[in-house]
Amino acid sequence: MLEKVQVTTIPQKARKGYVQANGAFPGAFTDALFTDALREHGAVFAEVEALQPVVESIAAKMLETLRGGGKILWCGNGGSAADAQHLAAELVGRFQRERRGMASIALTTDSSVMTSVSNDYGFAAIFKRQVEALGRPGDLLVGISTSGNSENVCAALEEARRMGVFTVAMTGGSGGRMAHLADVLLCVPSPSTARVQEAHIFCGHVLCDLVETAMHDDLERDAAARLATGPQVVHLPAGQGPR
Repeated sequence: MLEKVQVTTIPQKARKGYVQANGAFPGAFTDALFTDALREHGAVFAEVEALQPVVESIAAKMLETLRGGGKILWCGNGGSAADAQHLAAELVGRFQRERRGMASIALTTDSSVMTSVSNDYGFAAIFKRQVEALGRPGDLLVGISTSGNSENVCAALEEARRMGVFTVAMTGGSGGRMAHLADVLLCVPSPSTARVQEAHIFCGHVLCDLVETAMHDDLERDAAARLATGPQVVHLPAGQGPR
């Protein structure tokens, strides 16, 4: 299982002393480090392949949300905050295809909101409060945490479910607390934070690709329908023509 996949070529303690003693990164050291990281990455991604049905179900729900006039909210801490902003931006802007902008907001970007809420209510409330303010039934919240135990993300998921907002948890390991707080769980079965983050951004990119492809197809169908029906002719009552 993935829990047994570890960096073994150069033990962690030996790495530190080795680099300090030499004042540089010897070729053998970097070769081993690179190879071990790549091996771990490959082992994790072999497991991620089994998550395809989960990714497809999340994409379908995102598409339903956007077509229904809802929005997608994202939250996380640290690297997961960066992932939240990255993926929200892919939907608002463009991933690979031209289509209309999609309503997607990362709850990690407004420093004034985050610091005021943190100061007044505590750090655990920074996402929950924004969900309360911005979320509506028909929206979708994605909470990202490699451990699945981030207190502020858990609080946001709890508030979202109370409000009727659909919830998605992107986690690692065994899923943590978030495994029981979301409507859909995407759990990368690895104890390595770095490898889980790599898998999260991969799955996030696939989500963006699936949703964007569908929205692009919607745009083409709309354009084809307009061409098929031709221009709209408005008949004005007598005496109300152009002046």
